[in-house]
Amino acid sequence: MKDHNTRPTRRRGARLWAIALAFGLIAAACGSDDDSDEAETTSAPAATTAAPTTTEADPLAGTKVTVYGPESSDEEAGALQDALDVFAATSGIEIVYTGARDFSDQINAQAAGGNPPDIAVFPQPGKVGDFAAENFILAVPDDVKAAVGAQWPAGSLDTVTFGGTLYGVPNKTDLKSIVWYNTSIFESGGYAVPESFEELGALSFQMIADGVTPWCVGIESGPATGWVFTDWMEDLVLRIADENVYDQWVAGEVGFADPRIVAVAETVLQLWNAPGAVYAAGGSIAATPFGDNGEPLVAGDCAMHRQASFFASFLPEGTSIGPGQDVDVFYFPAVAAKGNRPVLTAGTYVSAFRDAPEVWAVMEFFGSAEYANARQAAQSARKGGGQSGFLSANLDQDLGLYNDLEQSFVSILQTASPARFDGSDLMPAAVGAGTFWSEGTSAVNGDKTVAEAFAAIDASWPQ
Repeated sequence: MKDHNTRPTRRRGARLWAIALAFGLIAAACGSDDDSDEAETTSAPAATTAAPTTTEADPLAGTKVTVYGPESSDEEAGALQDALDVFAATSGIEIVYTGARDFSDQINAQAAGGNPPDIAVFPQPGKVGDFAAENFILAVPDDVKAAVGAQWPAGSLDTVTFGGTLYGVPNKTDLKSIVWYNTSIFESGGYAVPESFEELGALSFQMIADGVTPWCVGIESGPATGWVFTDWMEDLVLRIADENVYDQWVAGEVGFADPRIVAVAETVLQLWNAPGAVYAAGGSIAATPFGDNGEPLVAGDCAMHRQASFFASFLPEGTSIGPGQDVDVFYFPAVAAKGNRPVLTAGTYVSAFRDAPEVWAVMEFFGSAEYANARQAAQSARKGGGQSGFLSANLDQDLGLYNDLEQSFVSILQTASPARFDGSDLMPAAVGAGTFWSEGTSAVNGDKTVAEAFAAIDASWPQ
């Protein structure tokens, strides 16, 4: 399968990657150091996990709570409803979840129009902050805060705490700094799992030289098109720059036009635009839905796909995952010289629009180990017993409900140094869920230069 006549292409590509990486490291050193589917869910049998008991069960019987969020597939939205059904059976509350891919747009209209759900599931904590500033959502009561906070790692509530007030409860964790790979391609090509960012770049261009397409990439996601590009950016800002630059960038203290940030974007696009580097099922990166990369990865149209732990939900039914199986996973490696282990995470938080005992009871359940257990059991069952695509950082959950690979994800989370939450999700929604997506897509398409796109993002930052 190897074509030795193409070696010069590999060497040139690897040199370009190294130059881009070197520029990013130099820029970091020299810069300022001021320190997803259709809408409604379908009904399904309730999860078999034991439900929590509550002394409020009788008083709350006959009440109803509506929940709205972005998860809309049968597996994800269905399992979310399954988990809520477990609590409904104990509490007597009727709990109805509705999911839609255009959640981000719809929740804005619903809140502004005075017709929001009782609870919303937010994938962007930055939007939680925006909604808190608009007085759309309510502060979490102290008793709910205490009950949930005791079950999550230190700092988990900080992400949705604004002005010293908590406005959300965590209910899901995603590990983003991982690469899914086709084990047959690696075995037949004699490729080793890279242990550094430099080795990952060299491997990518070696594969191109060998006639293997290294990456599957797609950034289409309806109104959220572009978020995959932001994920790559965030992972590499943590690696090529550092967590201090990352924190300042997320806070708006370091602009997108900063040379360190521009260098990261150019590193990503230099790889994506290299001839033979990317398989895009939709014909182009921007036209390929992010979830459509599972089948081509398994089919061998590409060797690797960088995506979060939930990507298991998008692999074809029957795909075996793990060492020696159809697909395996490795940690998205760090820059060798830095000696650290940065990890990018994400997740969802629930916030309340209505002040009522039944609403706060459901909010507390969302942050509990019982919810995590019921959701994991239900989603695994809906996936036929395979990878669930769900992950939680709840400290009290039953890890026995996860398979070996999923437990390895938890291990990566626990050994992160440093760990940072998805930057675009923390930025003001107008940027993180707006111009960063849209202007990033323009840069990916070549409609704008990185400098032009990033200047537009800086101009959109709320004053």
